[in-house]
Amino acid sequence: MKFENQWDDAAAAHCMAQAGDDPADRQLALRVYTSRLIGQNPDLVMHGGGNTSVKLTRRDLYGNEVRVLHVKGSGWDLGDIEAPGLPGVLLDPLLELRALDALSDEEMVNQQRRNLLDSSAPNPSVETLLHANLPHVFVDHTHATPFLALANLPDLDAALREIFGDRLAVVPYILPGFGLAKAAAEVFETNPQVEGLLLKNHGHFAFGATARESYDRIIAHTNEVCDWLARRRGPLKPAAAVARGPEPQEILPVLRGLVGDVMAAHQSNPDAAMPVLDLRDGAEVRDFLASRDLADLSRRGVATPDHVLRTKRFPLLLTRDVLASGRAALAGAVETFLQDYRAYFDRNAPRFGGAKTLVSPHPCVAWMEGLGLAGIGATAKAASAAADLAEQTLEVMREGEAAGGFRPIGEADTFDAEYWSLEQAKLGKGVPPVLTGRVVLITGGAGAIGRACAAAFAAQGAQVFLVDREAAALDEALAALGPWHGGAAMDITEPGAAAEALARCVRRFGGIDILLSNAGAATSGDMAGLDEAVLRQSFELNFFAHNAFARAATGVMRAQGRGGQILFNISKQAVNPGRNFGAYGLPKAATFFLLRQLALELGPDGIRVNGVNADRIRSGLLTGDFIAERAEARGTDPDSYMAGNLLGREVEARHVAKAFTDLATSERTTGHVMTVDGGNIEAALR
Repeated sequence: MKFENQWDDAAAAHCMAQAGDDPADRQLALRVYTSRLIGQNPDLVMHGGGNTSVKLTRRDLYGNEVRVLHVKGSGWDLGDIEAPGLPGVLLDPLLELRALDALSDEEMVNQQRRNLLDSSAPNPSVETLLHANLPHVFVDHTHATPFLALANLPDLDAALREIFGDRLAVVPYILPGFGLAKAAAEVFETNPQVEGLLLKNHGHFAFGATARESYDRIIAHTNEVCDWLARRRGPLKPAAAVARGPEPQEILPVLRGLVGDVMAAHQSNPDAAMPVLDLRDGAEVRDFLASRDLADLSRRGVATPDHVLRTKRFPLLLTRDVLASGRAALAGAVETFLQDYRAYFDRNAPRFGGAKTLVSPHPCVAWMEGLGLAGIGATAKAASAAADLAEQTLEVMREGEAAGGFRPIGEADTFDAEYWSLEQAKLGKGVPPVLTGRVVLITGGAGAIGRACAAAFAAQGAQVFLVDREAAALDEALAALGPWHGGAAMDITEPGAAAEALARCVRRFGGIDILLSNAGAATSGDMAGLDEAVLRQSFELNFFAHNAFARAATGVMRAQGRGGQILFNISKQAVNPGRNFGAYGLPKAATFFLLRQLALELGPDGIRVNGVNADRIRSGLLTGDFIAERAEARGTDPDSYMAGNLLGREVEARHVAKAFTDLATSERTTGHVMTVDGGNIEAALR
C-alpha cells in the first residue's frame, strides 16, 4: 500500500480564487481543498471519520478582530465537504476551557455551540478542543489503515521511535472529548518539535503552518508507516485459493431473517423491517477468514473506537461447520451472539448508575468462513459502511499481527465509546421513512410504470432492485435512483431468469421483502385469426414470468421466515376485455387468478399477495402509435381515449406507483386487487 500526494498547485489556486479576496475565506478554501483530498481516500478516512481544522482571524459584528477555529462539523464527510461543513467557532473561549479540571460532554457541546459564529451551523466535531489546543494553523486527523495497525501494536512506543525518531509523539488512549484534548496538548507541549501525534488505539494527527505542509505530513507519515509495516511483513503473497462455502443465496436470507427477529424483538414490533446485508467475498477477505486463529481474532475488538457504533465490538462468527449445518445452527450462533452482547451490556452499564439504554443487540458484521463477510445495517448505506469498516479491520489485523500483534482497546473502553452519552441522547429521535430497510425487486423496472414505482418505493426508504431486458434503459433508471440501489439486465422469459434475478438481489441486499412483478407487453389481434405462437409468447411474459418470479421470491421469503409481499401489475383486461385484445387479456386473467391462489396458499407464511388493475397508462405498453390505434378502434381521439373514465382525467404512471406503495404498507391486506383507472364500472371488482 502506498499513498500518492494529490496536491495540485493549479487546483489549490483555483479554490482560493473562487473564494474571493478575503484572506480568511481563501485559507478556508484551502482547508476545504485538502480536506477533500484526505476524505476521498478511504484508506485515510471513511464514512465521516477523521476531521480537519484551520485557525483564522476574522472581524466580528463590531469590526473587532477575533480568532476563529473552523473545524469539521457533525454530519459532514471530508470527501465532499464544503465551507459550511467547517463551522467557525471563537477560538479564545475554547482555549479558556483548558483551565477546567473536568467538563462533561454535554457542557463541552454547549460551550462549542454558544461560541459558533453562525448559530444554525452543525455541531463542531467532538475533537474540536483538541484542534483548538494545538497551536498550528492547519490540523488534520485521520484513521489511516497503516496507522491503525501501528496504533494497536503492543509495543507502540518502540515502533514509533524506530519509524519517526522524535518527529511523532504518542498520546495514551482516552475517549475523545475534553480529557483527550488536554492530554494531547500536554504531550505536544512536552515535545514541541513533533510534526504530529499518534493517538494510541485511535489514529493520527499531523499539523503545519500551511494547508500543504499539514497535508504533506499526513501523506509522508502514512507512507513511512507503510514502508515499516512492509519490512516487518515481508513480500505480499497472493491470496491463497480458499475452498468456497455455500452460495450466498443459501445463507444470506436465513441470516437476514434471524437478525430481523432480534431487531423486531428489540423494537417490540413483529412487523419491523429486516436489515440489509452487504456481502464482501473478495479473495483477500476469504483468505483472511481461512486463518487458523479466526476465533481468537474475532474476539479482539475494534481498530478504532470510531468504528464501534457501526460494527459493534465483535463480529458474528459463522464457521464452515455452522454454515453447513442448516438454519438451526445459524440460529444458535445468532442466539449466542445475542446472549454475549447482553452480558457485555449488563457487566458495563452499572458503572453509569442505570443511565444507559441498551441498543439493539443484533450483530452488525458477520464473518462467514468460506463465504465472506457481511455488513449488516438498517439501510444499504449503513450496511455498506459496516462492511467497509469490517474490511479495513481485516487489513489492520493482518498488518498488525505481522508487525507484532493487534491489541485494541478493552471491553470497558469499547463500551464507553459505544454508549457515549451524546450518542445515547440520539436514541428514539427521528422517524425513518416507512419502508426503510425493505428490499423491493421490480421487473420491467426501466419502463414508465417500473421507474415510477422505483422512485415511489425509494422515496419511502426502500432499497430497489430493478430487472429489465434493456440494459441502457436500466442503467439510466438506476442512475436516477442514486447509489444505494441495484439491478440486473435480463430477459425474464428465459429459463432460470427468475432464479438468477433473485440470486443477484440476495447478493446485493441479502434478501427480498417485496416482489413487484410488473413487466408486461400488449399484443393485439382477433382471437380467431391470431397466430398461436403470438399467444404463447404473450403467455410467457404476461403469465409464466409472473409465476416464475413469484415462485423464486417465495423461496427467499420462506428462507427469511419473516413474511413478505408479492405485488402483481395485472390489468383491467383481466376482468373487462377489450376488442382485439384477447392475447393480452387471457394471460392477465390467469395472473389475476394466480394472485388469489397464492394469497390463499401463502397466508400461513405471512406472505401477502396483492395487485393493481390499471388502465390506459402511457408506457412502453401503450405507446403513442398504440394509443392512436386503440382510439381509432373506439372512434375517438387519443386524448379523449386516455381520459375515457368516470373522472374524465388521464391516469399516469405515478398514480399506479402510489397504489403499489399503499398496498405495500397495508400490513393486514392480502388477496386484494386495487383498480387505478379513473373509474370504470365494467372493470369494478366490487
